[in-house]
Amino acid sequence: MLVKDWMSRTVITIDANDSMQDAMKLLKDHEIRMLPVLENGKLVGIVTDRDLKRASASDATTLEIHELLYLLSNIKVKEIMTQNPITVPIDHTVEETAQILLKNEISGVPVLGHDGAIAGTITQADLFRVIISLTGVDQKGIQLALQIEDTPGSISESINIIRKYGGRIMSILSSNEHAREGCRRIYIRTYDIDRQKLEALKNALREKATLLYLVDHRESNRIIY
Repeated sequence: MLVKDWMSRTVITIDANDSMQDAMKLLKDHEIRMLPVLENGKLVGIVTDRDLKRASASDATTLEIHELLYLLSNIKVKEIMTQNPITVPIDHTVEETAQILLKNEISGVPVLGHDGAIAGTITQADLFRVIISLTGVDQKGIQLALQIEDTPGSISESINIIRKYGGRIMSILSSNEHAREGCRRIYIRTYDIDRQKLEALKNALREKATLLYLVDHRESNRIIY
């Protein structure tokens, strides 16, 4: 999953010599939290809603409204922006990008094309869209969480059991996180299972794995084991 397929291609930017007031208006009008800052067409920084709040907070409580507006209109973006911003290339994976956002505690980054120009931006909201798409949660169905032995073929065994009961597989995710030593956890979203056969399916799965939870989105039913 490459950044180029999930990023926002419509990029709202601001010039380094524009004012804080201009930046605040752009963020509000476009309902975004981050603005790449350009100078002579080149990316030189980034300004966020957090930068704007921090820059004005110390004075806001002591100034009259007209004084505050004057302040906002005279402070330039280049005075409060973060210089040398973190960026990602267009062919980065979304997983690599998520690591960068998490490590640096930021909500988004500009995406650069092969020519070094801004090709888009990718934010936490875009990464949430990836999760929703990968898991198929918007398609409802049933999600099963299992703990299985981390051995060759163990995932296939569980999948085959689900298919035996008429299940159509939408997504399979797996992780060693929180799993018992020598095991891994798998998260399967499936469709078309006859609810009358659900108890028999659970019993069949228990012969091969530990059932952690079952969430039936269509029936708004969840069972945590």
